[in-house]
Amino acid sequence: MTLRPLSVEGADFRLCEGGDTRGVDVAAGVSLGRAPRGFVRANGLEAGKGVPKPPRMQNPFRYFNSSPEVIRVAVMMYIRFPLSLRQVEDLLFERGIDICHETVRFWWNRFGPMFAAAIRKRRVHHRLFSQWRWHLDEVFVRINGETHYLWRAVDDEGEVLEVFASKRRDRKAALKFLKRTMKRYGRPTTIVTDRLRSYGAAMTAIGTVERQEYGRWLNNRAENSHQPFRRRERAMAKFRSAKSLQKFASIHSSVHNHFNQERHLYNRENFKLNRAAALAEWHLLAA
Repeated sequence: MTLRPLSVEGADFRLCEGGDTRGVDVAAGVSLGRAPRGFVRANGLEAGKGVPKPPRMQNPFRYFNSSPEVIRVAVMMYIRFPLSLRQVEDLLFERGIDICHETVRFWWNRFGPMFAAAIRKRRVHHRLFSQWRWHLDEVFVRINGETHYLWRAVDDEGEVLEVFASKRRDRKAALKFLKRTMKRYGRPTTIVTDRLRSYGAAMTAIGTVERQEYGRWLNNRAENSHQPFRRRERAMAKFRSAKSLQKFASIHSSVHNHFNQERHLYNRENFKLNRAAALAEWHLLAA
């Protein structure tokens, strides 16, 4: 078995080529035995206990030949707009960027969750959402001939708080959806739903049934929030699994929140400033 020398902040140890980690005291030339998976021994000390850990590389684009700007543009075009993979490929080729449509697929699967998590973390940290009134709704999604349900929570300003895919819409699924949403955003003053009895049963279990409201046209905010996702679903020719549905819906909701400027509430000049700010923030994701 071949040992290659490594060095971390002046501490010498060796790592086996086959993944077998053995601490070696270089000064004494004596093996310290097999170390548990996940850490190594250096001069008789565990990494992280007396020896500083090696700095982690934070650049997620370090193994890619394409520039981060091209990757961000490709991911944004595919998720934000109702375009297919090949349409994104053609649009980028028109701008002098020659890539395959499978490269676009790999990029959005690799970087889409990363960008969505960064957007969600920022919006939660700055509290860019409302706790006054939430709107909850679910829609039918067909996957390989089977009916699945996509739950959605929206605040009174149209911010998509949470999306959750499930195979049923019973009390158990509604309870899991509510717990996930309230764990991240807290409890709202009012929750507007339709007349699905699963909502009432789930809210009774968590003690918020007195905050529930339902009525005709009260839940139009959640109903309208489904429209961008429905347009994107048609462009993708539907989904192949519930896992891919959950992944894309979560990414799409975060990107939609980031670029949704509510242009009907602003004049042209303010809308242009908000749009430029959103694009500038997008170009700094994972920088």
